[in-house]
Amino acid sequence: MTNSSTMSGTGNSLGTFLRDRRMRLDPATFGFPAARRRTPGLRREEVALRANISPTWYTWLEQGRGGAPSPDVLERIARGLMLTEPEREHLHILAFGHLPGARYRGSDGVTPRLQRVLDAIPASPAIVRTATWDVVAWNRAATVVLTDYSELPRPQRNILRLMFSDSRVKAAQADWLSVARFVVGAFRADAARAGAGAEIGQLVEELSRTSPEFDALWRDNEVVGQGEGVKRLHHPGIGPIELEFSTFAVEGRSDLNMMIYNPATPEVAERIRKLILETPSRKRGE
Repeated sequence: MTNSSTMSGTGNSLGTFLRDRRMRLDPATFGFPAARRRTPGLRREEVALRANISPTWYTWLEQGRGGAPSPDVLERIARGLMLTEPEREHLHILAFGHLPGARYRGSDGVTPRLQRVLDAIPASPAIVRTATWDVVAWNRAATVVLTDYSELPRPQRNILRLMFSDSRVKAAQADWLSVARFVVGAFRADAARAGAGAEIGQLVEELSRTSPEFDALWRDNEVVGQGEGVKRLHHPGIGPIELEFSTFAVEGRSDLNMMIYNPATPEVAERIRKLILETPSRKRGE
């Protein structure tokens, strides 16, 4: 546990940060009277009230006298000060020397800017998936090479469900069992890292019930990383292809990852470009 000496080692940077954020807030926004204030922002006792902690203890915290707060108290202070996610992370680093514990938040999509990044990659399939492996964004190349996610209901746009429930996805894998084992291990690691253990419970229960293969692989408890690798597919339109994939974190969104599948050779890239030109374009569905 971090003690007061740890915080004082950086000149009470925690207290300075709290005081700075407190003074940026408008009292009227929170229903506090704005008159007769010698300094801008909220008073210490007002922050303590919003965080449901002792005003004296909060004052000591800003002054570097009270020792480190518990993670729960720090979370209440972060909410009381209406900190952004990067500010919340910085607060935990100042108090404890590390990022806060994972706190999963689901996502239904991406920003228009990130979608434009995907669309700017013409011949390399690219998707954005959540920590529970729901595909929430994709480009045209992904539609024609991997799966046309726009034709699937939202609950079906899940890589695990497709891997173990869709016969076309199964048939496309050069070595389905090895790929499935890798996918399950990487999925387990991603969900745990993002703090999404509760969110995946229903999916795991469903697949364990409907797929003996998934049930066996899940019980193996393997965990693997998924930074980069090679994906081999038997595409029904252009035959066997090899893609090199890389995984990238989306800055500011710990629940999202972008995966880009680059053609392993110029010849594969040319076949994918022809496939894109020959496949009718559909409007991206919801």
